[in-house]
Amino acid sequence: MTMVQHLVTAQRSFGIEEEVMLLDPETLAPVDVADEVIAELDGAPGDASVGWIGHEFLRAQVEFSSPVLADGDAAARVVGAFRAALAGAADRRGLVAASIGAPVGAGVSRVAEGDRYERFCDELGAIAADHRIMGLHVHVGVASREEGVVAMRGLRPWLAPLLALTANSPCFAGHDTGFASWRTIVGRRFTTASVPPDFLDAADYDERIRALVGLGTTLDLGSIAWMMRLAERYPTLELRLFDAQLRGGEAVAAALLSRALVDAAAAGLLPHAPAAARPELVDAAVWHAARHGLDDGLLHPETGELAPAWTVVERMLAHAAPALEASGDRALVDGAVARIRREGTGAERQRAALSEGDGALRRLLRTSFAA
Repeated sequence: MTMVQHLVTAQRSFGIEEEVMLLDPETLAPVDVADEVIAELDGAPGDASVGWIGHEFLRAQVEFSSPVLADGDAAARVVGAFRAALAGAADRRGLVAASIGAPVGAGVSRVAEGDRYERFCDELGAIAADHRIMGLHVHVGVASREEGVVAMRGLRPWLAPLLALTANSPCFAGHDTGFASWRTIVGRRFTTASVPPDFLDAADYDERIRALVGLGTTLDLGSIAWMMRLAERYPTLELRLFDAQLRGGEAVAAALLSRALVDAAAAGLLPHAPAAARPELVDAAVWHAARHGLDDGLLHPETGELAPAWTVVERMLAHAAPALEASGDRALVDGAVARIRREGTGAERQRAALSEGDGALRRLLRTSFAA
């Protein structure tokens, strides 16, 4: 990766990582050509500041890692450039580049080369066949690991509405799973999964993650798979809860919203009721959001009770609004949320297209990716 490397200023830096799957246009199954696509894109002329393209766990996956970003315009530019380049490479091979949390069609992609991937796959056992998931990871700059832990504590009860708003993996292996985010459910089977514990401080965080190394799929500190974690190589809080997003604009909006919420949480301005922060409730709220998306109620962090989904989302956006106003990102985020309210989440759009037949879903994936 070439992610966030420098200090946090008054305007927090951020970075975006996208995982994309290359699919057969007829079956929508994974196609293992990532190596040649990456070689082609890596050799193309261009500005190195637009980001880095590399391998992921599967041979059908391509990962994009942005440079350090300061604003929404820069994020839209680099994400758009990556998606346009990858869409072109996929088209030249008669394939579909799809930004979804899980591949629609049946078929198993081979694991990419590397001892670490092989060890991880061996440890997964029978779970390995289901490890065909793609995420959007957002790095947000923090002044210190101490501030990162404070932000994590504030964000924990708000992970469920964030997930519900961005859910984009209703299908898996040729079937509708009934879930808005099947990727979330698959990920819950790892050794470290779902919502992280509530840490006392940075020292507590560091001591407890070191104790996990060597247990199950936690091969090293980079294998910590919670929905958010402190990055080990960069001064960032990494949010890992998001499914890969259909549109580049939705990925950028999720990143900008993340930055604003980290800002609010670090300043102690993201409230929640004590009951809503109970580990069992936070984790159950995430499962419920993964199952229903915005189609059912969500646990309201400020009351600890179920409330209409959009009521909770609107409250979350209200807490993010001051930081979004200060950064000039509010219009972009509000526009993306309004579009989701109008057209549905990625999960809802995939499911609607699937009901019309494979042709409609193929069109959705293809047209959304470079939109």
